[in-house]
This record gives sequence, structure tokens and C-alpha cells, in this order.
Amino acid sequence: MKIKKQHRKKKYLHKLNRKRMHLKQKSTGEVNCKPIKDAWDFKKSSLRNMKDMGLANDPNKVIKIPNFKQDKVKLAKKIVNQEESDEESEEETIQPAVVKKEVVEILEKEAKAPRPRRFMLPKPQVEFITYLLDKYGHDYKAMEKDRKNYYQETWKQLRAKIKTFMGIPKQYSEYLAARGLLDKEDDDEELKKLAKGLIVDDD
Repeated sequence: MKIKKQHRKKKYLHKLNRKRMHLKQKSTGEVNCKPIKDAWDFKKSSLRNMKDMGLANDPNKVIKIPNFKQDKVKLAKKIVNQEESDEESEEETIQPAVVKKEVVEILEKEAKAPRPRRFMLPKPQVEFITYLLDKYGHDYKAMEKDRKNYYQETWKQLRAKIKTFMGIPKQYSEYLAARGLLDKEDDDEELKKLAKGLIVDDD
């Protein structure tokens, strides 16, 4: 005796927008990169577009992980049949021509362009450094013996921290402005002392 299957009656769901659902499934997402967006041809597939621009759709296919076994097999084939292996290697070297080279050039230029430094020291560390600078100036060996040096940092470690702090223009300029040193004219002797304090012999 066969088991009779129950077929549920199909209902039309009015709450679903079929057109929007279809467009959502069809879309490949928005291209945020301007050079790629400008060169993109919507009549072609994403794979074809990327090939024309000289870009990789799948990096795993372009930069292959070396396979020890396959390399040994190729080497053995070369030893056995040198002529055939040379023909194969010539065929492998042929690559498709890049149609839109300017896209890669623009992307390379953008990647090499200098970016603003966003690194900032945390507030407690800035407070500790400014406290040491106010109290000892650039006498790092005296800083080492300070009672607030809880982590027992050496004078070289403290000097490195102060160098980092002085290398962050935003935080260091705020410190100088608060102490009224920003508008002050640079004294040559003070600058020499400062430079000497930062380039102390490591002995």
C-alpha cells in the first residue's frame, strides 16, 4: 500500500516584492573603487572585466601555491622529453593582453601615495610622558628612578617612548601649546640640548 502524499496548496505572498528580489539576486554588489567603476563594462561578466583591467578575480589562481610533487613530475618530464617540455613551456608563458592598463597604473599610484599618520598614544601614556617631561626635561636616567615608573622601565625604554610621543605632531603640538612653548621663538642652545637629550650614548 502506497503512502499518499499531502500537497500543500501554493499561496501567493503579497508582502514579497518579486522584482526587487530578482534584482537583488542578479546584482553583484556596488563597486566602490572609482578607477574600476569608471572602466567597468556592464555588458561583460565580472571575470571578463577584471581580465581586461589586468586584475585578478581569484588570487589563488594567479599566485599558485607551489606543489612539490608536481614540480618533481615536471622536472622528470623535462629530463625524459626535452623538446616536448620546451613546447609546453612556450604555451604556458602566453598570457592574455591587458586592454585597460591605465586602471592598474592608477591603483599602483594610489597604493604608493603617502598616507597621513593616524597612530596615537593612549591617554594614560601621554599623561605619564608629559609628567616626566615637565619634571625632568630630558634627563632620562632621573626618570628611571621616579616613583611613578611602576613598570620599572629603563631609561632607554622611556627615551624611546618620548621619541614616539614627539613624533606624533597632533599630540606633541597640544602639549607644547598647553605649556606655552608653541609660539615661543626657537633658541639655538635649547634645540641643541634637546637634540643631545634624544641622541644620548647607549653606554
